[in-house]
Amino acid sequence: MEIPMLQDIVIILGLSIVIILAFQKLKLPAILGFLLAGIIAGPHAFNLISSQHEVELLSEIGIIFLLFVIGIELSLKGLASIKRIIFLGGGLQVGGTILITAAISTFVGLPLNTSIFLGFLFSLSSTAIVLKLLQERGEITSPHGRIGLGILIFQDIIVVPMMLFTPLLAGETPNILSTIVIMVLKILLVLVIVYILAQYVAPKIFGWVVKTKNQELFILTVVVFCFGVAWLTSTVGLSLALGAFFAGLIISESDYSHQATANVLPFREIFISFFFISVGSLLNLSFFFNNIVIIMLLVLAVVLLKMLVVGITVYILRYPTRTLFLAVFSLFQVGEFSLLLSGVGKDNGLIPENIYQYFLAISIITMGITPFLISSAPKITYSLLKAPIPSAVRKRLENIKKSTKAEEEFSEENLHDHLVIIGYGINGENISKAARKAEIPYVVLDTNPETFQKAKSNKEPIIFGDATNSTILKHAHIQEARVIVIAISDPGATKKILTSIRQFTQTATVIVRTRYVREIEEVLKLGADEVIPEEFETSIEIFTRVLKKYLVPFDEIQEFTNQIRSSDYEMLTSLKKKPHSPALQHLNIPNREIVTMKVQRDNRKIVGKSIEDSGIGKNYRVTVLAIQRDRRYLTEISPDTQIVQGDLLYLFGHPNNINHLNKLLSF
Repeated sequence: MEIPMLQDIVIILGLSIVIILAFQKLKLPAILGFLLAGIIAGPHAFNLISSQHEVELLSEIGIIFLLFVIGIELSLKGLASIKRIIFLGGGLQVGGTILITAAISTFVGLPLNTSIFLGFLFSLSSTAIVLKLLQERGEITSPHGRIGLGILIFQDIIVVPMMLFTPLLAGETPNILSTIVIMVLKILLVLVIVYILAQYVAPKIFGWVVKTKNQELFILTVVVFCFGVAWLTSTVGLSLALGAFFAGLIISESDYSHQATANVLPFREIFISFFFISVGSLLNLSFFFNNIVIIMLLVLAVVLLKMLVVGITVYILRYPTRTLFLAVFSLFQVGEFSLLLSGVGKDNGLIPENIYQYFLAISIITMGITPFLISSAPKITYSLLKAPIPSAVRKRLENIKKSTKAEEEFSEENLHDHLVIIGYGINGENISKAARKAEIPYVVLDTNPETFQKAKSNKEPIIFGDATNSTILKHAHIQEARVIVIAISDPGATKKILTSIRQFTQTATVIVRTRYVREIEEVLKLGADEVIPEEFETSIEIFTRVLKKYLVPFDEIQEFTNQIRSSDYEMLTSLKKKPHSPALQHLNIPNREIVTMKVQRDNRKIVGKSIEDSGIGKNYRVTVLAIQRDRRYLTEISPDTQIVQGDLLYLFGHPNNINHLNKLLSF
């Protein structure tokens, strides 16, 4: 049985592979590769696509998955937190672009209805490109990312009324007011259903599915939710993409949103490529080259117009200058929903073929330059802020930059220089308790539903997700971790996790628990720094090493481990609650360690004497790196520096020598 569409898929994806490989060598974005593949395979070039309609259907699925993932990344509470950006910012941006575009188009002689419709088209930006790039750069939660997200959400919502209003502009719908009222009521009804599903239905269903421990069932449930809600919205006249966004919001309210994202991402990457290919295939190359000068001037005019409107919008929202520039360089392009809307306008006779081709060329070019401008936006913004300007204005901009930085830091998740615990079994639980007692920031990863619920009941910072998946590791900010503990019993999964971790970070200390001694060598080769087989006192060894890396005082570690041994390994609660800010990174030097040691005993051989007279370096072969005395830090250590009772010493030396010195200074 021959499937014509299969031939098209092989041709266009095969062509995309070749082009993107070349683009990777040139360090160009993959999006441009897909657009170029569509242009080459399109009917105006080599006409390699025989099933154009089917390819467009696949591109719709890509948009559905894209909006679904964006919805998961948000939450209903998170969406409510940017309602001012969505409605005020989005309204100003869309309304301002429509008014200015309509005025200019009417001035150059176009009919009023065509002018207004062109305003519709140019007011929309590319959700697919902008949000994908912001996600990849980790800037969705930044101030300019929130502005972009809010305005794009408004655009995605307003495109429905625009499509309803298009026949009225063409003079074909006499009663548009009643149609809009009905549509608003439908949207409100869908929002109520989404809220009920998010709060009461989805958490229970996913809870049941997760308890089966069947990954295929979990993926199937996620996909059904995505397409089910999208289908629901389409039946009431809303867009499939908006329904997928709502479906993502539903799942975002559950505890399993991170794993759902990890499972859906491969589908999104495949299907979204068809969207960019289908867009590229629409471009008429002969028209493009015959009118290239006019097209480039129009591109410049559209970009400047959209930048101006976005800049005014962000200024009215009272954001700092740096955020304004970053938002301007994100939302200047024409979007994919404009391409969808342009088809409706063309069918209703609002735009003739030549204007449609101009619009198509502008859309593709602005989409094509978007990755370059977004990646260069910080440098361009920095240059603009450093441009020669009066001193009074300079002072104001410097204050703005400081407030912008504080705002961005406030919006970031507080996971930095932290401990990542993979697996919440007996060892993982003990390590998390030790970290909590020592006030070390940490996060736990686990996929077992029972242990996940147990950790949640213990108010642990836990993420439900498979650590073998790089997306889950990103959510744990693995690249910023100081120590990572792999405390699971699956050797195969351990090796996969190690490989993924080392792709993100080469500096973090990775401690691995294994079942057998014979596994140590292979795990070390994969990137583990320390491997502890179960034959050792696993829990004690792991969290003792973790506490050392965070420079917890040596005597506190000893007291802690002694209490655990004396109470049959029960976790005691007598550790002093004292903050330990990690000040020094560990050194991977064989048989040497950096530790902190409290001077508790008034040993007359050492206390009250200088470092030289005490013989710490000569007799004990230990180096004093720094001293914390009360709230002061002594970092300029010399032979004349005195040691006082109550000092916290930062020491470097052989573990045996440090242990000997500790016996002299501790109770």
